[in-house]
Amino acid sequence: MNEQSGAPDGRPVVVLLPGQGAQHPGMAVELYGTEPGFTESMDRFFAFMGDEGRRLREDWLAGEPSVPLDDASRAQPLLFAVGYALATALRKRGLRPAAFLGHSVGELAAAALAGVFTLQEAAALMRARSAAMATAPPGGMLAVAATREQAESCLDARARADGMAVAAVNAPRQVVLAGPEPRLSLVAAELRDRGVMCRRVRSRQPFHCPAVAGAGELFEAGFAGIRLRRPHTPVWSTRTARPVQDGEALSAGFWARQLDAPVLFWPALDALLSEGEFLLVEAGPGKALSMPVRRHPAVRGGRSAVVPVLPAGAGGTLRAWHDALLTLGIVPAAR
Repeated sequence: MNEQSGAPDGRPVVVLLPGQGAQHPGMAVELYGTEPGFTESMDRFFAFMGDEGRRLREDWLAGEPSVPLDDASRAQPLLFAVGYALATALRKRGLRPAAFLGHSVGELAAAALAGVFTLQEAAALMRARSAAMATAPPGGMLAVAATREQAESCLDARARADGMAVAAVNAPRQVVLAGPEPRLSLVAAELRDRGVMCRRVRSRQPFHCPAVAGAGELFEAGFAGIRLRRPHTPVWSTRTARPVQDGEALSAGFWARQLDAPVLFWPALDALLSEGEFLLVEAGPGKALSMPVRRHPAVRGGRSAVVPVLPAGAGGTLRAWHDALLTLGIVPAAR
């Protein structure tokens, strides 16, 4: 891996980009209008989104959005935009990532940051992704405190026939199940009866499971006319748990069908951290990826470290951002 690092101790920087479930009202809003690189990227994205961009911006800034932020039509493009804008702001302040690792829609943000497609093309893809997910059945996702094998054993033939599956492997004993209603609620009740801890992820639709295979096909069609390019910076894929290969980067199906394929975040993280010592920077709302990363032996042992740039809630955004900049060896501008 080519080392391009702005970390104070010389460790290569890997930017982490979270996905569905990390969103919350007011996420990163305090940076809008105060952090120039962030503000410029958000405004460009909203402009490229056209009329939908205006509505997205209004709901993002509103105390009571017209469409709940947990809906895919809001969470997905906004998570993409916030992650992309945060990473761009860090770059403009001198941070040079050696690689990107994104979770779900965060992987599309990683691809855009690595030059696979432009921000304008990404806006078109976000519109296509939202349109595709509008055809998905009502449902959602469950975070389950179990291994992948244990979680899969809880899915009987009826659950599998309804399109339920393990949607993400975030840590050895932290997985996500996804599927349509009412099957999702039935499985949640069964898990609780078995004494297995689970909670709903903030999502009104299922992702990364067979129930949305049709949406994945529609999303793939949305890549027509998009010129895909080889990444100029490595993107560690949570679909394959290794860096994206040139042939994959140029394949619409590779990027589109991660919509209905499981997210292998922990295997990708484990493979990445086996290659050396890194400073991982979570560029997104909250600490959805930082928390499992801190459990990795390489981070617990101090070989690698993780820095989230935003807090878990809307309050204290500017303070968290400035603290993260100082940790990264970047002197914040005077407030």
